[in-house]
Amino acid sequence: MATELVCVGTLGKPHGLRGDLTVFVRTDEPERRFAPGAEVVLGDRPARVRGSRWHSGVLLVALEGVSDRTAAESLRGLDVWARVEADESPAGEGEFYDRQLVGLTVQDASGAAVGRVVRVLHGPAQDLLVVDVAGDERLVPFVEALVPSVDLDAGVVRVADVGGLLFEVEDAGEAGEPAGAAE
Repeated sequence: MATELVCVGTLGKPHGLRGDLTVFVRTDEPERRFAPGAEVVLGDRPARVRGSRWHSGVLLVALEGVSDRTAAESLRGLDVWARVEADESPAGEGEFYDRQLVGLTVQDASGAAVGRVVRVLHGPAQDLLVVDVAGDERLVPFVEALVPSVDLDAGVVRVADVGGLLFEVEDAGEAGEPAGAAE
């Protein structure tokens, strides 16, 4: 079965004296990716999670072979990668992994191809699709009202017809006339 490496976190500062590390989580499934016994990759070397727990809203991870603060400090800043099955999908309806969305063709409401998803940003209010439209990056809130359809099999995301979302809207002249209207 084909697998791929997916970044699930970045190691932060050590916590305590026993080698625990804080983690900047980059996955919706930290309980699964940082479960005891989980195999991960740090930089270019394999590692195994010894344990993990939440402390004051921060994930702390203990790795096998990292037993003191000095060893933990040497890992600070490394990305944590997990090997996942290439066709794995989240369990929830209408949920997607970033890697499933990146590269999809973006279609407007009429079905015309207008761009491509280049990355996904995770904001405090909602996720945002970063869409390359003719070399210009546009941010599209990843909510059903604006992105009513995602078809992974067809490789497309359909975006609602909302002025200014994918293309600049021309300013209206005085009294609501379109820009550039002659008198």
